[in-house]
Amino acid sequence: MTSTSKNPGESPSVTVGAFVANAPQSLRLGFIAGARGAETRYLRTPRIQKLGLALAGFTHYLHEGRVQIIGQSELQYLGQLSSDERREAIARLEFEKISCVLVTKGLTPPAELVEAAERAALPLIQTPLVSSVAITAVTEYLEEALAPRETRHGVLLDLYGLGVLIEGKSGVGKSECALDLIMRGHQLVADDLVEVRLTRPGQLTGSTPDLLREHMEIRGLGILNIRELFGVSAVSGPKQIGLNIKLERWEEASEVDRLGLEARTVEILGVAVPHFVLP
Repeated sequence: MTSTSKNPGESPSVTVGAFVANAPQSLRLGFIAGARGAETRYLRTPRIQKLGLALAGFTHYLHEGRVQIIGQSELQYLGQLSSDERREAIARLEFEKISCVLVTKGLTPPAELVEAAERAALPLIQTPLVSSVAITAVTEYLEEALAPRETRHGVLLDLYGLGVLIEGKSGVGKSECALDLIMRGHQLVADDLVEVRLTRPGQLTGSTPDLLREHMEIRGLGILNIRELFGVSAVSGPKQIGLNIKLERWEEASEVDRLGLEARTVEILGVAVPHFVLP
């Protein structure tokens, strides 16, 4: 799944082309017109919008960066208009503010809309799904694709169902500690690079880049395939992060709470995660 962000801290976005290529196969998306604009128009929010009000003249309700839906009710409205009235209604749309238009239920849009979309290089897309089902599938995909994210250096493990992110300086023993835990029956999610996404308010999900999936690098041993060494039960897919542990060298640990009475947290993508320092 591909997302882009031009500057640190900027919300991710996906091109319409990436949306069409990577969306769930159940949507069966295909271009009707305007495909040449697919890589220059961006989706920036998982929220969708129906074009009915804008077609009726209320164009100030248009929101940029969303998938615009045209379903049976919108096409019935356009069908009641004469050809000139349809052209006028379509011309009122501010195409530069629209990322793409998705026609649902396999319906055929009017020729006036197809022509205008092609001229403006506005991606006009079609799906055989009804509007309600298409909206759910599109929203779920975009929530995943547009989730705020960052990459952290560490190891993510599934310990008794809890996602534990182990961090620390290079060479402090993160992977070695993780390998010992895996040998004791716990599961590897990611090693070295952990991709963290804010999938829900207050909920962080960690995963591994595809290239590093199911592998660990251990000093003196090299790169290990955890699935081949310990079996399928030793690896896990994306996991919600519930605990952060920082490993420090004893001589560098400034303050260590030996009793664990002091509640500490670390902020990741704006979420406070329970945090412990282990020397």
